[in-house]
Amino acid sequence: MSAVERDGRVLRCRISTGRHGALDGELMREVTGALTALAGQDPADPDGVGAVLVHGDGENFCTGGNVRDFAAAQDRGAFVHEVAEIFHGLQRPLVNSPVPTVAAVRGWAAGAGMSVALACDLAVGGSSTRMRPAYPGIGFSPDGGMTWMLPRLVGAARARRILLTDEVLDAGTLAELGLLTEVVDDDAVADAAGALADRLAQGPTAALGRIRGLLGRTWESKLDSQLDAEADSIATCAAGPEGVEGLAAFGEKRRPHFH
Repeated sequence: MSAVERDGRVLRCRISTGRHGALDGELMREVTGALTALAGQDPADPDGVGAVLVHGDGENFCTGGNVRDFAAAQDRGAFVHEVAEIFHGLQRPLVNSPVPTVAAVRGWAAGAGMSVALACDLAVGGSSTRMRPAYPGIGFSPDGGMTWMLPRLVGAARARRILLTDEVLDAGTLAELGLLTEVVDDDAVADAAGALADRLAQGPTAALGRIRGLLGRTWESKLDSQLDAEADSIATCAAGPEGVEGLAAFGEKRRPHFH
């Protein structure tokens, strides 16, 4: 079973394997290659990818790396460092994706699985969905950008509490914090996340990519530079085919057809 599949304009990426949802090196490499290739995609290509859907194939989204492999390694430090580098190779193009990303978070997203979920733009979970840093439980510090993303999403104080106490976050808390976009029945997670990804994929791909870019730079930008970037971006959108179609649809009182 391939880790990467096309479903219309949605790129479906499986990042874990087995009932417990363990990360797998070969899966990560395959997904990394597919996500990296998106950087060179023409957003105006009607046959291009319009959204990414990240999912597992078992009862859980992803519970992180194989702890038994960590324990069995002759040089544990070197082994874990190599695994982290492979994982970070996946996280970089996921965070910097030119198209929206959606996570189908069924069951547990723990350790590296929580980092993957945080890296996605939107996440759909079920009533039994749980997230937990999990790293302190085995005497590790986080990887996958968790210490960078979590404080930006929930605030520094809450991030300290979650990470230092290894807090288990249930579906209601995750929704309250904005870490889950939508909570549905457990059996409906895959369909709901797929529908959300498909809806995004039918939207204005170039404009959504520019929105992601603007949001990504906001923490490092001053207001003046952000305003300049917004002016450049909206002007580019207005002059492009998506802006032409959007304005025409508005004038004709119909839904726009971007693809």
